Amino acid sequence: MTAILGAGISGLAAGHYLLRKAPTLPLTIYEATDRVGGWIRSDRYLDQGYVFEAGPRTIRPKGPAANNTLELIEDLGLADQVYSISSSHTAARNRMIYAKGKLNLLPSSLGGLLKTVPPFTKPLYFAAFRDLLAGPSKTPLKDESMYSFVERRFGKEIADYAVSAMVCGICAGDAKQISVKFLMKELFEREQRHGGVIKGLLKEAFQNRNKPAKKELTPMGKLAAQAKAENWSIYSIRGGLQALPETLASDLSGKGVSIVTGTKFEELTFDRDRILLRVDGKEQELSRVVSSIPAYKLAKHVQKQHPQLATSLGSIPFVDVCVINLQYRRGDLLKQDGFGLLVPPIENLPILGVIFDSCCFDMEENTVLTVMMGGAWFEKWFGKNPSDDHLLRIALEHVRKILHIEQPPDTYKVNLLRKCIPQYTVGHQERVKAIRDYIAHHRLPVALCGASYDGVGVNDVILSARRCVENMERD
Repeated sequence: MTAILGAGISGLAAGHYLLRKAPTLPLTIYEATDRVGGWIRSDRYLDQGYVFEAGPRTIRPKGPAANNTLELIEDLGLADQVYSISSSHTAARNRMIYAKGKLNLLPSSLGGLLKTVPPFTKPLYFAAFRDLLAGPSKTPLKDESMYSFVERRFGKEIADYAVSAMVCGICAGDAKQISVKFLMKELFEREQRHGGVIKGLLKEAFQNRNKPAKKELTPMGKLAAQAKAENWSIYSIRGGLQALPETLASDLSGKGVSIVTGTKFEELTFDRDRILLRVDGKEQELSRVVSSIPAYKLAKHVQKQHPQLATSLGSIPFVDVCVINLQYRRGDLLKQDGFGLLVPPIENLPILGVIFDSCCFDMEENTVLTVMMGGAWFEKWFGKNPSDDHLLRIALEHVRKILHIEQPPDTYKVNLLRKCIPQYTVGHQERVKAIRDYIAHHRLPVALCGASYDGVGVNDVILSARRCVENMERD
C-alpha cells in the first residue's frame, strides 16, 4: 500500500497522478487538520456576495506548469467554474507599490518604461542600459540573493522598490536572503553564460529564431488554449479557490482513496524496502510514502534513523504570515482600482501588501480587501504571540493611512498562519538536490513534493506532485 502525508493541494494532486498511472493502487491520504486544501482556504459568504481567501486566491495561466494545472482542472470537470481575468482588465494592468509616502502605479506598458515613474528617479530603461554596460561578474557565481543580483545588474532602486516588493508578494520573504537561482533561474544563468541579462536574452533570441519550440510537458489542452486565445492574466474558481482541492478530494474519494483527516501520524520507521507508519496507535506496513508535508515536519520523523537527512530538511526555513480579510458594505471605497499594492521593506512598515479582492472578482456591492503582514519580519513587528485584536488594529491603521478608508469593516477575519511559507534562501536548489540524493542513495521508499522544495505557487506544487510521481516510476 502507498500512503500520502498531507492533504494540501500537492498531496491531493499526487494522489491524482498516482491513480492516473495505477487506477487500482491501494492509497490512503493522512491529514493532520480537520479539512483538505492546506493553505488554500476560502471562507464563503455567498448569500452576501463575497468570499474571504486566507491563502492563495489566483493562479497564473502561462507556461508549462500552468498548462499542467489547467489540464487538471479540465480532468476534474471544473472548466465551467473558472473565473478568468484578461490582461486588459484593471486588476491586471494596475499594480501598485506604496513608497515614499504615497501609492505609486507601476508601468504596465512599454511607454511607461520611457519616462520617470515614482518612486523611481530615472526612467526604467536606464536599468537595461546599466545591465548592458556592467559586464560579467568578476568571478562565476553558483548563486546569490535576489537583491544582490538585481542591484548588481540593474541598480539599487530596482532592487529596493521593485524586486524587494515582488519577493514580499511571492513568499513574504527578504530579497536579501532569497535565492536568485531559484526564483529567477533563467535570468541568472543567462548572465553567467553571456556576461549580462539583456545581452543573454538578445543573443539567445537570435540563436533560437529558427529552432523549433521546446516540447511542452503536456500538449496544450482546451482550457489552456482558451486561456491563451483570451489572453488571461490570472484566474480563480467561482466560489473561492478552495473548490479546487475540495473537488480533487471528492474525485479521489469516489475512486476508492481513503482520505483520513484529523489524524497525525506518530512514527515513521524505515525497515529495508518498506516503511512502518504508526497512526492512532496502529502500525501499518507500506511499500511507499509520498510526503507533501512541510520539510521541518518530516525532519522530526526521520531524525532518529537518518539525522543527516533531518538536518537538511530542517535547514529550509519558514515564516509566519498574518492574513486579515476585511469586508465593507460599500462598493466605492477604493480611489484607485487594481490588483492591489505591495510595500517594499525599505519603507519599514509592518505590512507586506494589500490585495483588492473586490477589484479582481465580482463581490457585488462590497469592498473586500486582504491585508498581508509579517513574513520574514513577523517577530520584529509583532513579537512571538500577538493577539488578534493587536494584529487587526495594525492592519486597519495602515488601511486608513494608505487607502484613506476611515470607516470600520462590517466583517473581518484574522488568520495567523504559522510557518506557512518556505523561504528559498541562497543555495536552496543545492539543499533540495542533497535531500533527494540522500533519499536515492539510501534507497528510502519515500518521495517528496510540495512547496518546501519546488516553489510556493499553486502551479508549482501541482507540478511538483506530478514530477514526484513520475520519478517514483523510474526508481
